[in-house]
Order: sequence, then structure tokens, then C-alpha cells
Amino acid sequence: MQYKIFVVEDEPDISGLLVKILEEADYRAVQAFSGTEAGLLLEREMPDLILLDLMLPGMSGEELLADIRENRQSNVPVLIISAKDALSDKVALLQGGADDYITKPFEPEEVLARIQAALRRVGKGPAGEKILTYKNLKIYMDSRKVTVGGKKVGLTAHEYDILCLLMQNPGKVYSRETLYEMIWHGGYYGENNTVNVHVSNLRKKLKEKDEGEEYIQTVYGIGFKLQ
Repeated sequence: MQYKIFVVEDEPDISGLLVKILEEADYRAVQAFSGTEAGLLLEREMPDLILLDLMLPGMSGEELLADIRENRQSNVPVLIISAKDALSDKVALLQGGADDYITKPFEPEEVLARIQAALRRVGKGPAGEKILTYKNLKIYMDSRKVTVGGKKVGLTAHEYDILCLLMQNPGKVYSRETLYEMIWHGGYYGENNTVNVHVSNLRKKLKEKDEGEEYIQTVYGIGFKLQ
């Protein structure tokens, strides 16, 4: 499951950095550059978590937090990200309903760890799905979903199984015989073109989503591996 996180930050560079951190961790990020804009977004939908700056144009972060807790009666996790580092500021915000307080400048790993902890506290921890990643390619093992650069790729069952096998062992060369035996669970007698056809179709589908990359390399006389 992909959790939606509102990034309420008026500084474009910091907002862009947070979005990059979130999207690389497979969260869906929605930006708001003022407290007022965030309030309008909250009228339409409530996210799974909010990253909130304090010094915002329009409605301040403190005012937006009070609005979320008192007027909207929402328990959505709110993580403050602020340059204010005085203990009194942190205590006041935590007493006012913030779930956590991160001081700028921050490290990406800390932000992600605190997000994960906050989501766990409200029963939205990671589902534990194993994700294989290579270049711009991702395989979601439990759901058998494949994406390239965030775009879903529709694969047949055998195409998926071939790609999954290659990605689980990226440095290994698989012969056509081995692939046929492991994917089709039958004997390979050297003249069957099935493996070549499926690899060719797989390459074509990946190329359609990511023209600038090659993912599967032919090792002549042997078989295939990741490029």
C-alpha cells in the first residue's frame, strides 16, 4: 500500500527535497506551499501523514495544527519540520498535538525513520512487501506488480517470472535451458524458441516505458542476465 503524505513547506528547495525523499521510499507526496493551501487540500481529503513547517504564509503551521486537531477533530500524524530548535517551541507543539518534531537541517534517513514510526503508531506500518529494485525498475513481490520509472508495466505470468528471477540474482547468467526448466518446469531440448520470444517481448515492454535504459543483456552462446 502506498501512503499519501502532505508536505506543507513554503521553501521550494526544501519541499522538493522532501518530495524526492518520500517518492524514493515509495510514498505518494502532495505539496502545499502555504498553510491556507494545505487547509484547502484537507477539505478534499485527509492524508496518512503530514510534514508541517511552522513559518508559512497565510495560516501558520501552529494555526494549521490547531485547526487539524480542534476543528477537524483529526488524529492524522503530524510531524513538525522546523528551523526553530528551542526546547520551549518543541514542547509547546508536542503538547498542542504534534506527533514528532524534526529540526532543520535534517537527514533523509531520520525523516523516513520518524515517518515510519508515526505510521506504525496509528496502525499503518509497512505491509512488509518485498520490493526488488534495479535502475528505474521495481518489482513488488507480493502483488506481482512491475513499474519502470513509476509507470506500471503489464507482463504475462511467464514474463514476470523471468524478470523476477533475473532481478533476484542480478550478476548471474541464466542459460535458456535453466530458464525453461525453472519457469516452465519442463525439459529443454535445444530447439524450443519459447524463452527467446518471451525475453524479446519483455525487453520491448520495458523499452516502451524507459527508452534510455537497457535491462536484459544477451550473453551470446550462454543465455541472459541483467544489463
